[in-house]
Amino acid sequence: MNIKLFVPGDSAALALGAEAVAKAILAEAARRNMAVELVRNGSRGMLWLEPLVEVQTAKGRVAYGPVEGKDVRALFDADFLHGGKHKLGLGLTEELAYLKKQERLTFARVGITDPLSLEDYLAHDGFQGLRKALTMQPAAIVQQVTDSGLRGRGGAAFPTGIKWKTVLNTAAAQKYIVCNADEGDSGTFADRMLMEGDPFVLIEGMTIAALAVGATQGYIYVRSEYPHSITILNEAIAAARKAGYLGPNILNSGNSFELEVRKGAGAYVCGEETSLLESLEGKRGIVRAKPPLPAIAGLFGKPTVINNVISLASVPIILDKGAAFYKDYGMGRSNGTLPFQLAGNIKHGGLIEKAFGVTLRELMYDFGGGSASGRPIKAVQVGGPLGAYLPESQWDTPLDYEAYTALWAVLGHGGIVVHDDSADLAKLARYAMKFCAIESCGKCTPCRIGATRGVEVMDKIIAGQDTEAQVELLRDLCDTMLNGSMCAMGGMTPYPVLSALNHFPRDFVKENSGLAK
Repeated sequence: MNIKLFVPGDSAALALGAEAVAKAILAEAARRNMAVELVRNGSRGMLWLEPLVEVQTAKGRVAYGPVEGKDVRALFDADFLHGGKHKLGLGLTEELAYLKKQERLTFARVGITDPLSLEDYLAHDGFQGLRKALTMQPAAIVQQVTDSGLRGRGGAAFPTGIKWKTVLNTAAAQKYIVCNADEGDSGTFADRMLMEGDPFVLIEGMTIAALAVGATQGYIYVRSEYPHSITILNEAIAAARKAGYLGPNILNSGNSFELEVRKGAGAYVCGEETSLLESLEGKRGIVRAKPPLPAIAGLFGKPTVINNVISLASVPIILDKGAAFYKDYGMGRSNGTLPFQLAGNIKHGGLIEKAFGVTLRELMYDFGGGSASGRPIKAVQVGGPLGAYLPESQWDTPLDYEAYTALWAVLGHGGIVVHDDSADLAKLARYAMKFCAIESCGKCTPCRIGATRGVEVMDKIIAGQDTEAQVELLRDLCDTMLNGSMCAMGGMTPYPVLSALNHFPRDFVKENSGLAK
């Protein structure tokens, strides 16, 4: 029997040389006349160990990493095909503390299965949720999702069940399911990892959503910077359609659902749901006024469910295991798990799926191992480029939607970017304003003009020009953007600016200024 090896085909692993490692393994095995089966799995999320090579043994998978092509011959010499000892050996994969301390629900299969093997997906409880959904009435499916407490994992944290119920109860000849895979936040990669590591779970989640609300057409809107994700999704959709999990007669149930991948053009604002719809319709991606809500008049004016990748990918396990099983994870109104993405100045960056309630300090030190530079951590930005900068005094706050709202912070998509004590928060605050000025769709004045003026004010503050007056002006400008912008693009830009100003005031003034005291 062939020995089975796993080398990730995930974009991050490929960028670090996984393709060369895979080829070297096959070449060395052929040279030694050894029979191996090489599976290109998804990444386990321990990005500092990529490319991570795993070998299936009688005791379980044994991991080696990070492996380079030049290491392969020595690995064979050490009998790594049977779990032999080598300096890159990490032991049993499932026993690695980074993985063992997680609660992987949405990412249960990522890194374990072959992403494009339908047989592998089915062997790991794939499409069980869809099969159950096919036996239920649409309202019962919606109720199950509602009871689970699942909320949008894209930023606004709106209850998924309420959104679905609105679409279900809105009469229309055509309804749509749209997946927002325009993952543009800094330090985020969960959507990409899931699309590349377990695309069938997203397909299953979208199909269940379609059954729940009576939709027959779906679209996955993927950012153009994710070409590998797009390729894998298209291959998975073709395989699912061929096997009867998509198409005009899903599993001979009489239900129809078609699914297409659409490529975005790289505009950050298209992560906002109405801008995304405009882009899908072939128009310029600018924000729509609400009402009407997309759930009532969305894509092409029809009722539309718009959910993030992680939201939709969480649905199959809810239908399979039940609402109570999912709701048992988390705290308060933040039910289930969230895949946190640890990036920036961190020793062990990667993906950590944990139930809500874990703290930043736990993520950064128990999982991340502290800063990569070895210097003290100064500030942590949570929730993307428009998320607040949190000082150490807030690192023990449970990661929970309501707890973070109370701090004037957001969890967003779960992106966490770490900065050590060499960071200049005034310059980072300026970056937030500059980012908004570049990415604004331009429809509303507070965002379009406010961000441009914000950059000018920040430049004067950084240069030490009339600092007290400029800081007062900056606060006033942030108040206008916060309360007057049409969408979160301008409305959230003040979050990083004000948090930096409030928690790190010394970075905004010269040492001899009165504000520095």
